[in-house]
Amino acid sequence: MTMLITHEREKLLNAIVYFVANTKYCGTTKLFKLLNFLDFEHYKQTGRSVTGLDYSAWDYGPVPTDLFFEIKDDPKSDLVSTVSFEERIKEENDSKRPTKIRARQKFESKYFTKRELKILECLAYIYIDATADEMTRISHANDLPWKKTITAKGKKQCIDYCLVLEEKKLPRPKEVIEDLNSEYEETKALLQ
Repeated sequence: MTMLITHEREKLLNAIVYFVANTKYCGTTKLFKLLNFLDFEHYKQTGRSVTGLDYSAWDYGPVPTDLFFEIKDDPKSDLVSTVSFEERIKEENDSKRPTKIRARQKFESKYFTKRELKILECLAYIYIDATADEMTRISHANDLPWKKTITAKGKKQCIDYCLVLEEKKLPRPKEVIEDLNSEYEETKALLQ
């Protein structure tokens, strides 16, 4: 039996590098929102996430809980060799500001499908200048899975990817169907 290799960890690490390198003000808050948008948009189009992360509905938006605690408590060696995290201090009251992230490696596109790369590029383009506060406001929209989870289950609960399918607009234009068929054929060829 042939097993599909997903490269989720490599995709996660490279998505982080991509967003850090291609957007401004990319601290952990903005990064978490971008990863959430990446995963949920890809899920909406294909039925699977890119990174394999699970998100929880925290006070300030969707948080990839495992990644949050990995960064906070004990980054794995592959994360530390890929990016660095620097806590910044505010001058006026010495309180900590969001963590600044710097890429230590170059982005490797080889782990991503064409669709995943398009979504990465589109998100970086749309949110290039967005601040963490702006990203938080955007991620709190009423029709997005974070808000639906907070309303239905309460805070700190896991956000179900299927909630993204309930959005009113779920176009399936001819190009999307053709892309899905193309990805299926590429995957099928890899498995043979």
